[in-house]
Amino acid sequence: MTDWELERIRMKKYMEMLRKMENKGKGEERGVRKLVKVEVNDGNFEEEVIERSKDIPVVVDFWAEWCMPCLALAPVLEKLAKEYNGRFVLAKLNVDRNPQTASRYGIMSIPTVIMFKNGKPVDSFVGVMPEPMIREWLDRNL
Repeated sequence: MTDWELERIRMKKYMEMLRKMENKGKGEERGVRKLVKVEVNDGNFEEEVIERSKDIPVVVDFWAEWCMPCLALAPVLEKLAKEYNGRFVLAKLNVDRNPQTASRYGIMSIPTVIMFKNGKPVDSFVGVMPEPMIREWLDRNL
């Protein structure tokens, strides 16, 4: 390869890098994923769930580390959050570490999943459901 060819390749790579940097943050049409998952706690629940749900639906997964059904449900919810890419935000709240919020929403069994819209809970389900049923629940509520 000649110096000229190497320089041309280098310039091409440089231009590709600049284009990628320009496109960052311009949304899904540019291949950039939107926020889909956030960890919440007693301290940030109001801001991360209630306030955020005024702009975009927030699905809160109330769970615990020792809960096997919770651990089975988590990857399904995370997969759907990525797949729906920006239509809702998935928030995860560990009930053992955040008893105030769990109590506030009357969480008696886990996993419990609640969708918030416009600052209020609009629908929920308790327990593990098959992915098609969760997808149907999401479509009905989004």
